[in-house]
Amino acid sequence: MAARLLEGRPVAEAIWREVEEGAAHIGEAFGRPPTLALVSGADEAAAAYGRQIERQFTRRGLSVLTSAADREDFITHLRGLSADPLVDGILLLTPLPAGVDARDAALAIAADKDVDGQHPLNLGRLGQRRPAFAPATALGGLRLLKHYGVELRGARVVVVGRSPVVGMPLALLLIDADATVTVCHSRTRDLAEVTRSADVLCVAIGRASLVGPEHVRPGAVVVDFGTNPLPDGSLVGDVQTAAVQVVASAITPVPGGTGPTTVAVLAEQTWRAAEIGRGVR
Repeated sequence: MAARLLEGRPVAEAIWREVEEGAAHIGEAFGRPPTLALVSGADEAAAAYGRQIERQFTRRGLSVLTSAADREDFITHLRGLSADPLVDGILLLTPLPAGVDARDAALAIAADKDVDGQHPLNLGRLGQRRPAFAPATALGGLRLLKHYGVELRGARVVVVGRSPVVGMPLALLLIDADATVTVCHSRTRDLAEVTRSADVLCVAIGRASLVGPEHVRPGAVVVDFGTNPLPDGSLVGDVQTAAVQVVASAITPVPGGTGPTTVAVLAEQTWRAAEIGRGVR
């Protein structure tokens, strides 16, 4: 029997409903909606993603301010946005302009406006199991698992990928959910042997179709965070979806799996940042 598809859209819609209600309350109480400052990336793919965010935010009652800066003024620009009382959250689209250090850029964003969880203070709070803004893609993946009732307490979870954007924060979130977590990466020996131990396998390594059926224990749940473009413009994940469907009990599709939850979580954290910044909580 083919694995159940864990679609991201129902998860995102549940988040959006709560966001719309919260954003309307903020707008009525303060005369302006939660506002995200979107700082443009250095290529067309980033610009397209930015337009998608702007469309969805504005349709749901949030506001988006788009801006850009060259390398010389980039950090100063971010500090200005952090100090702007009309800005509730800040999102950097990557890649950054050539010559801009990603670590310096993350530090230039106020931690309480860092709605994609890249500031070291937010990542450190995650490690301490304290409230923090988490990277939206990682948190969206967790919300997807919870939405579909996947049991995490006591489960063996393997995360393939250790980036600070998805893999590592996802591992911290899963540990906080009482899962037992193993993190694999490009230096892991006998990758398939490790991944076959997983009740839940999360793949976020950025290599198209790396994980096949030989990596998956029969009946496991597979979450694919990969979005790898092909020459024809289509996207494939890090998992061989069709082949793995025969082995797994459930799997996220690409596209349409973890992607929709990311933007919804960004909106949710922008709304939360607005509440914090305006003294609602």
